[in-house]
Amino acid sequence: MSSSYKRKIQISVTIRNENEPAHRSSVNSLQYDKNTGRLFSAGSDSIIRIWNASKDDSSYNESQNKRYIQSMEHHCDWVNDIVLCCNGQNLISASSDTTIKVWNAKQGFCMSTLRTHQDYVKALAYAKDVEIVASAGFDQAIYLWDVGTLTKLTATNNTVTTSSLNGNKNSIYSLAMSSNANVICSGSTEKIIRVWDARCCQKIGKLKGHTDNVKSLLVSDDGSQIISASSDGSVKIWSVGQQRCIGTIQLHNEGVWALATNDNWTELYSAGKDKMIWKTNLRDFSDSTLILEEDNCIQKILLIEEAGNKYLWTCGQSENIKRFKISNNNTTELVVRNASDVDEDEAPVEGSSTGITLTMRNKNSIKNINPSKPDNNNIDSQKKESFHLPPDIIIYGAPSIRQHVVLNDKRHIVTKDTENNVDVWDVLQAHKIGQHGKVLIDEVVKQYHKRVYVPSWFSVDLKLGMLQIVLDETDVFASWVTAREAGLGDKAQETKLNYGGIFLKSLFDRWAKSTMRYHENSNELDDVNNQTIFQLPLHTTIILSESSGRPILRSCVKDVGNETEAAILEDLMPTWAKEVIEKQVPPKFNKIPFALIPYSANSNSTNNNKNPKRERLSATEMLQVRKIMEHVLSKLVGGNDNAVNNSNNYNPNNYNPGNNAYSIGNTYNTNSQNSKILINPLFSNIENKIELYCNEQKLDPDMDLRSVKHFIWRQSGDVVIVYRHVR
Repeated sequence: MSSSYKRKIQISVTIRNENEPAHRSSVNSLQYDKNTGRLFSAGSDSIIRIWNASKDDSSYNESQNKRYIQSMEHHCDWVNDIVLCCNGQNLISASSDTTIKVWNAKQGFCMSTLRTHQDYVKALAYAKDVEIVASAGFDQAIYLWDVGTLTKLTATNNTVTTSSLNGNKNSIYSLAMSSNANVICSGSTEKIIRVWDARCCQKIGKLKGHTDNVKSLLVSDDGSQIISASSDGSVKIWSVGQQRCIGTIQLHNEGVWALATNDNWTELYSAGKDKMIWKTNLRDFSDSTLILEEDNCIQKILLIEEAGNKYLWTCGQSENIKRFKISNNNTTELVVRNASDVDEDEAPVEGSSTGITLTMRNKNSIKNINPSKPDNNNIDSQKKESFHLPPDIIIYGAPSIRQHVVLNDKRHIVTKDTENNVDVWDVLQAHKIGQHGKVLIDEVVKQYHKRVYVPSWFSVDLKLGMLQIVLDETDVFASWVTAREAGLGDKAQETKLNYGGIFLKSLFDRWAKSTMRYHENSNELDDVNNQTIFQLPLHTTIILSESSGRPILRSCVKDVGNETEAAILEDLMPTWAKEVIEKQVPPKFNKIPFALIPYSANSNSTNNNKNPKRERLSATEMLQVRKIMEHVLSKLVGGNDNAVNNSNNYNPNNYNPGNNAYSIGNTYNTNSQNSKILINPLFSNIENKIELYCNEQKLDPDMDLRSVKHFIWRQSGDVVIVYRHVR
């Protein structure tokens, strides 16, 4: 494996349920297998799901779990597009994780991964007659793949050649190809459509006319026509042979994102941001009807003609998938005419060379099919009622997390999902610990709030609609806490623990190399392993990725100990993680410089003391105020001389926590020096002997130095602490 992976690696962990039978975010693409009645859906939660879609909802008694068949999990980011190949035997997927994956569609497992693209892979196209798939994305590249070759790739036979189509200058959002691959076209933010002959990779031309991103494309089976949809709100029909627009359809109020045609290329369905689905007669562009209005923006429509019926599947900016049965009796007619017939109150769209322009008049020009409600003054409410055609299948999704607050203890996270449910999660244990229902998130945050400062050691990513924890070498070991702060009551209260170290140990506990290391070491380390490492849910997903987000390995807690996974991890695991997991090297402590100044007789500050005696020290950020009080009593103000001289006095400047500070959960025995301090009678009831102040605020003996700096000092430079000897 290339050593380049050693440069900068992040580790991401997804905290989720073991089984995720419903999409948790928007659904981006759909494919239907007529042979089996199975529907494949690709989601922004990184999961492809398979559903039984052979019967309508009346056959399922509202039990959607009976529709769910299987999840296909191997991607690490949004799955943007999918295509079924080889008569439903295989499925190809494209993802924002920059990969293309080849799946066994019948059994639902990943066969191989293609890493040719360097950025998000946004679109796929399929030539069914010759079994060729094309892929395109934000790296401006288009690659052609022979499906037969892809399905034969193995661990040893893992080399594949590909052809590429050059010329794009912008990120590609849409792609389409004729059934014999003689025409392939791409749409992008360049606002033009580029056309090639995929058989010889030769450019045919480029089509200009759109004024915004081209979001969807279709090519007729014979390659003679292209249909394009754009964020400019228009749909255009192009002649490939003439390389010009032969019709512009302007029916949508906002961007058009999805297109579908029937098998005969006589009916066009369009949908998009305005939630409307229109049908246009491709033999007479002036004939358009409004089919229905959806509840959310539509990103994909799939027309299925089966047993004499037409079904329209929809998905988009919702976690739900719907199917509508289409017939001529449930559509609403819209008045559309030739450009010469347009009234003055209509706004025609730029026409083509044929002079055909489709326009939508004001709302009163829409004919409502319900004769009992003819009043056009109330057309808005009538339109919504009439156009909300009830679906005969709804595949419901699950709520996705959209808001989060990391609590001060940097261990717990409060989240709010799309159904306003507020939950609490324990990062170290990688699971949910509290469900508070539909309440204000701020109320729950206040309930769990602690006045403690712990540095951040992870970041949170919600792009999948689930809680994803990201570990980076720059701060993963920043959070040292005491056993008391961590709530580990079975350990000495001042035992120092590192959250990042604990979490990494817990994640890779099954890693063969790590387990072997435990057995090689002393019983004390075995105790650490047994007592401190949390037993995380075995399904917890682990992703190793480059700093750019490009994944290099996806695994889970239960699999990291497998022989194959262990060998890969040995090569890919970043050094900063290996040091802790494999070599048991404790992370370094952060130190904070501070100054001790005697109390002024006139004030509890030193403002009136022109030349105060200042002692500059440096200590671990975990140092408790109580320890500073002990140092002050023994070294600066003096106490019982015999007691002081007979003890191994604590000195913050010389304090070395190495022997008792780092523990992956177990308490390393405190050294004798600190033990003597704890039982020294000089320091009993020290609160009655020494008082410490910072910014004129009396310090709590149980507060640590970093909390003093964060909450009270709140500025750069050495923390100034004033000490007072209470007589």
